[in-house]
Amino acid sequence: MKWYRKAAEQGDAPAQRKLAVMYALGRGVKGDEAQAAQWFRKAAEQGDPQAQTALGLSYAEGHGMPVDKAEAVKWWRKAAKQGNKDAQNVLSQRGLEW
Repeated sequence: MKWYRKAAEQGDAPAQRKLAVMYALGRGVKGDEAQAAQWFRKAAEQGDPQAQTALGLSYAEGHGMPVDKAEAVKWWRKAAKQGNKDAQNVLSQRGLEW
């Protein structure tokens, strides 16, 4: 946790994503969906497709933020365009109902 946080605070996107996962799952720190969403966003804004997919899920399900389907789709599309299979799958499953 200590080293992920140090790297995340210095702008390392993979560390930001891993720190977000730790907050989301409550591993090594008390679970905090808002903190998870904040760190997913930082990594997603740097182009990390896994973080973009996770941020989309946060928006879709209201984890740490209000539900916003348009934002969820926006982030899933960014990840899907980079070849992220999870985002592509989510879009194919949810695309028709959204």
